[in-house]
Amino acid sequence: MSEHLGENLKLLCSHYRSIAEVCRKLAINRAQFNKYLGGQSRPTAYNLKRICDFFGVEDYELGLPPEQFARLIGTRAPGQPAGDRVDPLLELLQPLREHAGNLSRYCGYYFEYSNCMSVPGTVLLSLVHLREEGGNFLFERQERQERSSSPDVEAEDWVRCRYLGAAFQLQDRVFLVDYESLTLNEMSQTILIPSYKSRITRLNGLKTGVSSGDRRNPACTRVVWEFLGPEINRISAYRQLRLYRPDDPRIDDDVRQRLDVAPLKNGLFEIE
Repeated sequence: MSEHLGENLKLLCSHYRSIAEVCRKLAINRAQFNKYLGGQSRPTAYNLKRICDFFGVEDYELGLPPEQFARLIGTRAPGQPAGDRVDPLLELLQPLREHAGNLSRYCGYYFEYSNCMSVPGTVLLSLVHLREEGGNFLFERQERQERSSSPDVEAEDWVRCRYLGAAFQLQDRVFLVDYESLTLNEMSQTILIPSYKSRITRLNGLKTGVSSGDRRNPACTRVVWEFLGPEINRISAYRQLRLYRPDDPRIDDDVRQRLDVAPLKNGLFEIE
């Protein structure tokens, strides 16, 4: 891991204002962290887990070659040429970017509540980070699900998903499209109703995708985004990600009511 750890950590830190900010949030000594960045030292198992939880990556991913790691997290590696040819996909999306509204007021972290598509009767809690980068609004969504129902779930018994996507506000709706970056085997779309209040608390919407079962059945669910703030304790938030029973105290009455499926009308779900 030490061969590529430093470069990959630098790439992750580039999403923050400074390395000092990262060290402060991680509560890791700056001098020690500089040794990790320079490849002179490898984090202890304890520090490595904290770093991985904070950035939302796995320990083995930090050991990947920098070019592969950059593709994994959806970022161009430092020094990687952009090329002279216009990307057809970017060209296709350019009119959409020009007409999309400004989502700056929505940037920050959210808990996403949804009816789990693969385990009916449970509520999936995910963590979303919406950010602005170069005039674009990008987001990352982290999910974790237990393989076992045992209360003593080991690390290897968790299934982790990491979605990367882009957000656009068109007319009076927010459209979010993403793909699963670890397996590259699915995409999903979320449509949210914007908030017109001065303070954002919760957003309602619908999410479409496929279940993680063998048949990959298409599915649609109501979704609720709960605003956490522009900065949060990512480690603490990440540890809360899992499947919950609807009657779990962590799921309050307001979220339960928002996730209730409305009667079908013309074959479509209705959002009030």
